[in-house]
Amino acid sequence: MFVLGIDPGLTRCGFGLVEEVSTREVRARQAGVIETPSTVPVEERLTILARDLEILYDEVKPDVVVVEKVFFQKNARTAMPVTQASGVAIALAGLRGVSVRQFTSQEMKLTVCGYGAASKEQIQLMVTRLLGLSEVPRPPDAADALGLALTYLRVAPRERWRAGVRA
Repeated sequence: MFVLGIDPGLTRCGFGLVEEVSTREVRARQAGVIETPSTVPVEERLTILARDLEILYDEVKPDVVVVEKVFFQKNARTAMPVTQASGVAIALAGLRGVSVRQFTSQEMKLTVCGYGAASKEQIQLMVTRLLGLSEVPRPPDAADALGLALTYLRVAPRERWRAGVRA
């Protein structure tokens, strides 16, 4: 199973592809960021993001896309672009018939680090450790995206079990 995590953002949109090889083995396949220039209008930036995400989705063919859910933002000016980028990522997955799941940043931090208020550095270190990476994923947006994919792989089996579905 291939799970693609997306840490939405208009300036930097993190992505991380994780492969579940077996119930005990998970591998990072790809991670990085999609960047859009802050000098162009939002409409163009969303189009650039959509095109780049389309290419990524078509290239990696994920079974599930996990997008960070915007839970709370102090500044509405920064929340709006994140929400717009999130909508683009979700819609593109839906158009491909790919399942979408969302987790808040706090849910991901709790699952990956055991602490819902973990720092970016803590997330990077735990993702490195859990995936057996030789280097810390950079920038932090890529580590967050890998963390979202890991969260899905840890949470989904429990949810299926609770629902009485045996995989």
